[in-house]
Amino acid sequence: MISFYSHGKLLLTGEYTILKGANALAIPCKMGQTLNYRQTDEDILIWKSYNVNNIVWFEVKFKVDSLKLISTSDLGIWKSLLKILRATKELNLSFLSQGGQVDTFLEFDRSWGLGSSSTLISNIASWANINPYRLLEKSFGGSGYDIACAQANRPLTYIRNNYTPNIEFVELNYPFIENLFFVHLNKKKDSQKAVALFDLNKIGPAIIKKINELTKLILNCNKQTDFNTYLKNHERILASILNQRTVQDIYFSNFKGVIKSLGAWGGDFILVSGDKESPNYFKNLGFTTIIPFEKMIL
Repeated sequence: MISFYSHGKLLLTGEYTILKGANALAIPCKMGQTLNYRQTDEDILIWKSYNVNNIVWFEVKFKVDSLKLISTSDLGIWKSLLKILRATKELNLSFLSQGGQVDTFLEFDRSWGLGSSSTLISNIASWANINPYRLLEKSFGGSGYDIACAQANRPLTYIRNNYTPNIEFVELNYPFIENLFFVHLNKKKDSQKAVALFDLNKIGPAIIKKINELTKLILNCNKQTDFNTYLKNHERILASILNQRTVQDIYFSNFKGVIKSLGAWGGDFILVSGDKESPNYFKNLGFTTIIPFEKMIL
């Protein structure tokens, strides 16, 4: 058996603007996804995907030579997987020349938006020994920061650059780290659809420059008051180009700290800068998935 592992991801700065070359700050998560492959002499592959509770949430059986479907529990998921496998075969003609069994294991809830797709693409790319950014481009598309996080072991800054992005590894040793939390909004946002609906032409050089400056300031910040100011400024810029109100204005206007959206606005996790009592505020509103910053970040 051969095994591959990739980390989940969160984008702290540069959402949307990362697609136009902004320097973004991202973190690999402690939670990720494993892919195990056992080879056999048959021409059939059996694929089973297990969720965080070790329960099979998807399975499929198909011919390895033609990728012809034999049976599946979810046709929609199979079509997405098929897209990845076809792209992989195009990049490595010898990939999946023999059958066997694949088992994948998620360490986080699929609804969290931490990268169930990106960790899968990263694992398959490692399995096929191909460039993961090429595989991403030929399958789902995107900036690629999630692939960088999948294969990293610490926070990083990321600038898109075709198949060889500019990545710098960084340290996030905030003195106020115990006051930072990630809170899940109890709903998932499809980042691919969100990006497809957004007009990237709204992002000009001036906005890229501002985001780059804020990324640097947020990365090197030592005071929570300054950190909060930078988060607010970042939210203000994104709210303007997205023509949306911030999540704090809409849902948490009486919160005393600062809240920043992450990824595609309107779902998944938010970053909360507050104090030790902040989790109780969100719990009282029905948001029970609250993860301290230092327990999420790798």
